Amino acid sequence: MAESFGRGAMTNHWIDFRNSDVILVMGGNPAANHPISFKWVQEAIDKRGARLLCVDPRFTQSAAKAHIYAPLRSGTDIAFLGGMIKYIIDNNLHFEEYVKHYTNASFLVNPALKLPGDNKGVFSGLEGAKYNKDTWSYQTGPDGVIKKDPTLKHPNCVFQLLKKHFARYTPELVSKIAGTPKEKLLAIYQEYASTGKPDKAGNVLYAMGWTQHTTGVQIIRTMAIIQLLLGNMGIAGGGVQALRGESNVQGSTDHGLLFHIWPGYLGAPRASMKTLKEFNEKRTPTTKEKNSLNWWKNFSKYSASFLRSLYGKNVPLEEAYALMPKLDDGADYSWLMIFDQMYKEKFTGFFAWGMNPACSSAHSNKVRAALGKLDWMVNVNLFDNETGSFWRGPGMDPKKIKTEVFMLPCAASIEKEGSVANSGRVMQWRYKAVNPPGVAMPDGDIMSEIYFKVKALYEKNGGPHKEAVTKLTWPYGKKVGKEFHYDPSAVAREINGFFLEDKKVENPTKKGEFREFKKGDPVPTFAWLQDDGSTSSGCWIYCGSYGAVNMSTRRGLKDPTGLGLYPEWAWAWPVNRRIIYNGASVDPNGKPWDPSRAVIKWDGEKWVGDVPDGVGEPGSGRPPFIMKPDGVASIYGPGLADGPFPEHYEPLECPVEKNFLSPQKHNPAIRRFDKAGVGADMDVFSGVESCDPRFPFVCSTYRASEHWQTGVLTRWCPWLAEMQPGMFVEMSLELAKEKNIKNGEKVIVKSARGEVEATAMVTPRFKPFNIDGNIIHQVGLPWHYGWITTKDRKYNPGDKKAEVFTFGDSANMLTPTIGDANTMTPESKVFMVNVAKKGRG
Repeated sequence: MAESFGRGAMTNHWIDFRNSDVILVMGGNPAANHPISFKWVQEAIDKRGARLLCVDPRFTQSAAKAHIYAPLRSGTDIAFLGGMIKYIIDNNLHFEEYVKHYTNASFLVNPALKLPGDNKGVFSGLEGAKYNKDTWSYQTGPDGVIKKDPTLKHPNCVFQLLKKHFARYTPELVSKIAGTPKEKLLAIYQEYASTGKPDKAGNVLYAMGWTQHTTGVQIIRTMAIIQLLLGNMGIAGGGVQALRGESNVQGSTDHGLLFHIWPGYLGAPRASMKTLKEFNEKRTPTTKEKNSLNWWKNFSKYSASFLRSLYGKNVPLEEAYALMPKLDDGADYSWLMIFDQMYKEKFTGFFAWGMNPACSSAHSNKVRAALGKLDWMVNVNLFDNETGSFWRGPGMDPKKIKTEVFMLPCAASIEKEGSVANSGRVMQWRYKAVNPPGVAMPDGDIMSEIYFKVKALYEKNGGPHKEAVTKLTWPYGKKVGKEFHYDPSAVAREINGFFLEDKKVENPTKKGEFREFKKGDPVPTFAWLQDDGSTSSGCWIYCGSYGAVNMSTRRGLKDPTGLGLYPEWAWAWPVNRRIIYNGASVDPNGKPWDPSRAVIKWDGEKWVGDVPDGVGEPGSGRPPFIMKPDGVASIYGPGLADGPFPEHYEPLECPVEKNFLSPQKHNPAIRRFDKAGVGADMDVFSGVESCDPRFPFVCSTYRASEHWQTGVLTRWCPWLAEMQPGMFVEMSLELAKEKNIKNGEKVIVKSARGEVEATAMVTPRFKPFNIDGNIIHQVGLPWHYGWITTKDRKYNPGDKKAEVFTFGDSANMLTPTIGDANTMTPESKVFMVNVAKKGRG
């Protein structure tokens, strides 16, 4: 989404689902996995007459509620959605005025670009497994401004290239690839394409069913292109909604959980960026588009304020930057790579904070083996889990494992105070209800205590990079007895940011107007942050969340627009804006496309409604996608690793011999762990170059309503364990008959990497696919289980036992170590398996 719109977050919010006219559920199952959110989907159906569409390999709970359900083979989403793009363009159903003004459809592209249809299935510039993007550039004039054709007729403009690229995605070919009946394809296309009008709003809900593919980013890009063609971005009831799998995934990502970013999505420094000046220059995009706001031009203000939040006023900014860790150029520290390096004994210690990678990670057998090659590991969790006790799990010999494991019990969410930021970017404060049991502590207290202990050791004994630790500013740890406790409210205030000195600052929105700030005053919004070291902010996008009061504690129920924005309920980043890109909800003259659902509107003096995003006064000519350097959304996205347009490729493990669209079977830009010097000896795959008869069935993983993630919390709850007691494999009636398997029988599900025992769930929710005359079966596994709560676990006298035992181990014993070309998110939604009765081959 960041490549398309500028940010990677959910564009609207949960309540806004009720404003939609057509809702497409694809790559997710919110009726089961986000059941509270489905309340708003149902309200749209009941009160607006909205139409619900569901596309999924399985007839899910969401499909049962849908007006139209269409099946598709796992891993063929781009083909399915690419066909919709062709349908929209061929039938002139795109919102032309929106497309012309608010996207890069008019931009002229380098005529040397070759599209996959003309280049054996790949874009021009492929060198090995990496693209040289020289031919992906735009044409520019002598002044550096991108050349454009506002008529969208030029053969090298983005719109015409898009039309040409997806012309191959005919309904007949898409049906052949995806296994979706042609009439179902066209029914979905017709219904969703009807939203390309000013008075209609189309919404898409997706989750891990889109991200966990070798083409995951490009699947989302395909839908982003559809939403831009139809004018569904920035409007009430529109957008692209990433339904997170955790209540605080959005918040943790906002605050720099991922290896390649600092908090607030500031690109992390690389080793070649020796100075702060060089870092800022490399990370700050530039543009020649005179009307573009190019908000990232303020990068240096946000990086300086972040460094101040870490090292305070007394450490010069350049020194603070020098103390920061830097990624080696070209190095990848993503999830799969971490455990690959661990398996190869490249580092010695590991903290597992509130996670269970021995069950949650692809190819869990490799992860469990990797954990055994550490010197030490710290497992911070509420309960013992498969990660903390990996050394006594199935197939492990404790006598041969050197890893010393430290178990640190932590507090549950109701046993500590702090914030969570949900998928809709709403930061809500939660108060402590009860004390944690025994010696359990909040994570923040554990981290704070470790910091003070490590700092004391550095001050006493010295060591490498000493000052990177000893010069950190952390005035939030208060010693109580022998323990350090931190103040979450004070940390939230630091995240917001404040002035470090008395300062007179020019109003960023009114030239010539100045405002006086005193040392310690909170920064009102990120527009007031400075690059001279006079401001501190732990996460620039959260500026405004804590002023005179902690805004996330608010619970106001006023809804002035009637659209469900509730601006006084908690606080949403950025600047309490509830629908991002809402500047695109009005035409270039400032009039709402749909006055009945006006997100913002001009009252003659100012914008009213939601906090406006990127718009100047009506008629100013400022394009609304301010996080993109050129100010418009990207239908053409040259920033990605695997192509400026999405292209269908088969999953690495797949049930077909070839890609029916082109000679290129797999995404050419993925990192293949089965190639020499990349992966480990345990990285094995099946059916890559040709189908493997040992593993003839497609498998996908998914979630059940009764369990959460790997079940570390829910498997210990007897009522939940009773409702979903163990591992099952869902299969069609036809496959069960073919394999002589009856419902409830124990079976073995096996891939090239491992096997799991499961109970057969024979159901009509899966149907075989007819792919080019071949019958393809698909099965499904939940990934909530693990051996720690089974009867087979060897319990010590002091161990807590489950009240109701579960059955089975993780589905990730079977999943492959292959990831998306851009994010390295593992491809857990498509891999090949076999299923047989237990005791038979």
